[in-house]
Amino acid sequence: MDYNKLTEQEQLEAVKKHGLAIQYIKNPSEAIKLESVKKYGWAIRYIKNPSVAVQLEAVKKNGLAIQYIKNPSEAVQLEAVKQNGLTIYYIKNPSESLQLEAVKQNGYAIKYINNSSEAVQLEAVKENGYAIKYIKNPSNKVKQLHNMLWKI
Repeated sequence: MDYNKLTEQEQLEAVKKHGLAIQYIKNPSEAIKLESVKKYGWAIRYIKNPSVAVQLEAVKKNGLAIQYIKNPSEAVQLEAVKQNGLTIYYIKNPSESLQLEAVKQNGYAIKYINNSSEAVQLEAVKENGYAIKYIKNPSNKVKQLHNMLWKI
C-alpha cells in the first residue's frame, strides 16, 4: 500500500489503527503525527523534528520514547518521568525536581541518578524499600525510614 497516495483523512485513519504507519508517510501533517504518537509513543522515532506537542504526546503514551527526542525540554522530560520513572536514564543532568518525580513514580529510578540528594533518596525508599540497595552511602535518616517502612 502506498500511504502517500491516500488523502490526509485516510492517512489519519491509518495511523489511528496502526501508529507505526507514519513511517511510510512522507511529510505527514501535525494531526497525523499527533495521532500516530497517541496510538504508539515509539512512533516518534519516525518523525523528523517533532513539535513539542508531538513530543509531549509521545512521552505521555510511553516515557521511554524520550530516547528518540533530541534535546527534550524540561516539560517533556517531566512528562516522561511521570509516565515511567526509569526514563531518567535517558536524561542528561536531570534537575532535582525531575529526579524526585522519577523516584516517586518508580523508586528503582534512583539506580540511574548520580549523587542524589537526601530528599531524592527518601522519596525512592518511600516508593520502594528495595531501592535502598542502589543508594551509595545512604544517610541515617534514609536507613531509619527504610527500617520503619519496610522491615517486618
